[in-house]
Amino acid sequence: MMNDKAVPVSIDPDPLKPYALSPAWRVGDLVFLSGQAAIADDGAIVREGDFDRQLAQTFANIQRVLKAAGSDMSKIVKVTIYLTDMSNFPKIVDARMQYFTPPYPADTTVEVTGLALPELMIEIDVTATV
Repeated sequence: MMNDKAVPVSIDPDPLKPYALSPAWRVGDLVFLSGQAAIADDGAIVREGDFDRQLAQTFANIQRVLKAAGSDMSKIVKVTIYLTDMSNFPKIVDARMQYFTPPYPADTTVEVTGLALPELMIEIDVTATV
């Protein structure tokens, strides 16, 4: 039976702390990450205008939070990807093949007019098992 106790996941340093949110919550055997973006450990935006660097930093942040939660990339079951420019979608397909292995996680990708900080070009939230 799944343990349904909800426990916040913490990281140090936590670049999302100024935004009053948790990096993730572990609920039983699942972990729910807040949207991760191209924000470095010091809170700085990574490479404004450089989608490839922002994509790489976003996945590095996902890996870091998953590790803190007792999980990893192979245990992701669902991703939601928010893009400010859908012309970057082919790079998302390439990233799926780089960061995931079959069976690939369920995925939703949407274009948005903006993210929490105007310099951000991508944000990804995930659900994973532990």
